[in-house]
Amino acid sequence: MFKKLLVGFILLLIITGCGEQKKQKAVKETPPLPVKVVTIKSSNIPIWMPYTGKTQASSSQEVRARVSGILEEIYYQDGDTVNKGDKLFKIEQMDYIAELELQKAKKNRDLAGLKLAQADVKRYSILAKEGLAPQADLEAYQAKAEAIEADIAYDNAKIDQAELMLSYTIVTAPIDGQVSRRLVDIGNLVGKNETTLLTTINQVDPLYAYFAPSEEDFQKIDRLRSSEVMDAYIDISYNSKSLQKERIFGHVNFSDNTVNPDTSTITMRVEFANKDKRIFPGTFVYVNVFVTDKIPLVGIPPQVIFEDQQGKFVYIVDNKNSAQRLYVKPVYESRFFVLMKPGVLKDGDKVIVNGLIRLKSDLKVAISDVTDTQGIEAIIKNNNLVPLRNVP
Repeated sequence: MFKKLLVGFILLLIITGCGEQKKQKAVKETPPLPVKVVTIKSSNIPIWMPYTGKTQASSSQEVRARVSGILEEIYYQDGDTVNKGDKLFKIEQMDYIAELELQKAKKNRDLAGLKLAQADVKRYSILAKEGLAPQADLEAYQAKAEAIEADIAYDNAKIDQAELMLSYTIVTAPIDGQVSRRLVDIGNLVGKNETTLLTTINQVDPLYAYFAPSEEDFQKIDRLRSSEVMDAYIDISYNSKSLQKERIFGHVNFSDNTVNPDTSTITMRVEFANKDKRIFPGTFVYVNVFVTDKIPLVGIPPQVIFEDQQGKFVYIVDNKNSAQRLYVKPVYESRFFVLMKPGVLKDGDKVIVNGLIRLKSDLKVAISDVTDTQGIEAIIKNNNLVPLRNVP
């Protein structure tokens, strides 16, 4: 009985050993994992700083009644695009025409009086010279003529004023832009004891986008910027397929001189063309500011970065075609790429960009180089990240 058990136990060991040998052989025969890689090459990569912002009209003008009267005409439709000088409203003119005619009549009366006074001066000049009239009478007529000349100058000023007031009865557009809805209707009394607001005009071409980087970011931008005028572009943040695919370029034309004490931010502004007027003031946008492309850096796609307790790392391929974990220290991260100083990642290193969840150190891989389509230069080109001054 004991011999039978011993023989059975030996047979079991033999069978188990054979199974382990087969498993080990199967492991050894596992083919390399096919992966795609990009080859590292340090270069001057353009750095864009992303922010959220809000658009605002480059000029916004209130159109007010500068004279009082009944509104007689409205020459535009709500929402029309107008040019500077276009007629918008007409206020009744009868009182202002009458005032102008009154001032002209007064001037004509004074001109007639001046003609008579000048004749008296001429006549008394001869008489006084011959001693036939007192010198005092001559001086009185001279003073009268001068007073009438002053009255005529006053009349001219009053005529100019009357013409100006009459011109105010035709309300014109002070700027090019889009007119808002009218705030008064025909027949309303406007301008009585106040400058009645009639409508507003927004100039939306060009359009501004305001954003507020932190004080630290502002100092970084100011320190690293490679040109006096910084390029920028905006992406529309709302869900519009036609606009989401369009990138609108412009430039930074203003930065405030004061830090907001509540938010520790500094307001900046991008100006960009809006010729088709599809973007309205008050739209939330993504603002991207070009800082520099004068610093040699290493760039990789953002999806290849992993992180554990020791820090951020990527997988590279060593000279034995095995995957190896390499810890890195990014200096700049965006949704397009991650940048770091040359050193840890060296020119010629091959970074794995797919199959990442299946990777582990020392795993054999079979590589396919996709640098031309997924490398840093392809990312810059495909996402239109070339600064405007570098575009031919």
